[in-house]
Amino acid sequence: MSAIDTRLADLEITLPEPVAPVANYVPFVQTGNQVFISGQVSVGPDGLVKGTLGRDMDVAAGQAAARLCGINLVAQLKAACGGDLARLKRVVKLGGFVAAVPGFTDIPLVINGCSDLMVAVFDEAGRHARSAVSCPVLPLGAAVEVDGVFEIV
Repeated sequence: MSAIDTRLADLEITLPEPVAPVANYVPFVQTGNQVFISGQVSVGPDGLVKGTLGRDMDVAAGQAAARLCGINLVAQLKAACGGDLARLKRVVKLGGFVAAVPGFTDIPLVINGCSDLMVAVFDEAGRHARSAVSCPVLPLGAAVEVDGVFEIV
């Protein structure tokens, strides 16, 4: 068991089967040592987390949704690495999208749910560059979507 698998177990995280694309795209693309993972929406064991921050969701609920996006990113990364997360060298960049009402400004706090997970799972290699934006609606009515770029060996 790798150190990353041990951390996942310590965090009581069981990675789901990677989510299949819902349109005409692939879940990830590897070019050289970089893996680009398509946006992962806030879906977990209880289904899709839908909502709009500032209307029917608060920051804590948004952070929990973003954490689910992070878990789905890690599941896709594991698939891209042939099942071996020890191949991760660095989380390079995350792009976070939050369904929010106009005037909702805590977007970075929401995406911290995903960023905090990356650091918890990958330690210093989980520290990354990031963007975080809001939009009026996300695919399937999801509350949060996050994509990522990862460097592997």
